[in-house]
Amino acid sequence: MKATELKELSNEQLEAKLKELKDQLFTLRFQHSINQLDNPHKLVDVKRDIARVLTVMNQKNV
Repeated sequence: MKATELKELSNEQLEAKLKELKDQLFTLRFQHSINQLDNPHKLVDVKRDIARVLTVMNQKNV
């Protein structure tokens, strides 16, 4: 997900996206711990998406 796409979303949509990404990160961490994760790079991608969402939320609140 790109930051330009995130900037078009409302605050409620950003909060929902953040919750969805955090749930996905939890699931991926669990799969990684029991060695069922096919692509460990997904963890990095989800963490970056969370950071992007938080950055856009902070920019909108300033």
